[in-house]
Amino acid sequence: MSKKDYYEVLGVSKNATDAEIKSAFRKLAKKYHPDVSKEPDAAEKFKEAQEAYAVLSDKDKRSKYDQFGHAAFDQNGGFGGAGGFSGFEDFDYSDILRDIFGNGFGFGSSFFGGGSSSKSGAKRATKGPDINVIFEMSFDEAATGTETTVSLDIMDTCPDCDGHGGTGVKTCSDCKGTGYIKEQQRSILGAFITQRPCPTCGGTGETYTTRCSTCKGTGKKRVKKNIVVKVPAGVDTGDHLRVPGKGPAGENGGPNGDVYIEIKVKDHPLFKRQDNDLYLTLPLTITEAILGCKKEVPTLDGNIVLSVPAGSQTGDRQRIKGKGLKSPSRRGTGDFYVLFKVITPTKIDRKQKKLLEDLSKTNLKTSDFDLYERYVKKG
Repeated sequence: MSKKDYYEVLGVSKNATDAEIKSAFRKLAKKYHPDVSKEPDAAEKFKEAQEAYAVLSDKDKRSKYDQFGHAAFDQNGGFGGAGGFSGFEDFDYSDILRDIFGNGFGFGSSFFGGGSSSKSGAKRATKGPDINVIFEMSFDEAATGTETTVSLDIMDTCPDCDGHGGTGVKTCSDCKGTGYIKEQQRSILGAFITQRPCPTCGGTGETYTTRCSTCKGTGKKRVKKNIVVKVPAGVDTGDHLRVPGKGPAGENGGPNGDVYIEIKVKDHPLFKRQDNDLYLTLPLTITEAILGCKKEVPTLDGNIVLSVPAGSQTGDRQRIKGKGLKSPSRRGTGDFYVLFKVITPTKIDRKQKKLLEDLSKTNLKTSDFDLYERYVKKG
């Protein structure tokens, strides 16, 4: 059975550049590699792509192929030899396959025969995971700041073995300290190496003369611990406070993760917040609004006496500078706003009714009524 044209196999023209040839092989390798492809003829198509790439990516071999075709290799230990891949078994595809699938896919550092393997990264220290804790606090606590204790239930570094998992550290005899067990196999695709985490040392590359009985060799132990958190004044719902290094233990001696305290502030019965400003609605009777008065008003720092001007209307407001909330970043303090709301009574006694009837006989209308009455008369 005649072989397909190598340019046709890769889907490139005879004038294709090296970059185009490499790109074409990458696509086919990703599509037909037997470890990832479900197509029944994937192995054969992958083998064809390998052969084509091994020739066309090599300047001398490509030149011979362009002159003589497949015959250039039939009698020279090439693709026509026994096993169908003779003479090119040591061709290095590892850079491409590693780029496509990554080292973790199981190819090792050299997928096809030969090739040296880089040292395992299994012993790399990694930081522990971060955790989030919700802290609900009162409005007053958020306004003034507070200190609280947060209880955690986490996997922390074992105190008895300091996270090592045992005592008497020695290099793992099975993986020779690499953390991986390598196995070489041969198939119609050539020789290839697979690697998996060493089951003896768990991928760390080290074992111990005596395993820690407290953590059973894991280096970690579930613990309950309390951390003290200082909450600054002015925090609001949705703010996060970071407590570094108090979270779960890391891997292979890596640092502990961080704890993030998510703030949730309860509503206040009187005060409303907008950024760092506070708003208070002050109810006024009709006579207080008409005649003016002095009212005792609560603030975060205690009560103050506020002068309500005569003729105050619903929606009027007074600003008290610097009586709002402090900024958590210490960039100043907000203001305090008092909003007036004139309350009309729904029930009155006989005396009050008589007084209001007498009052209604006087002219209390202002210019605000003029425009309204002018349009009423037009209607």
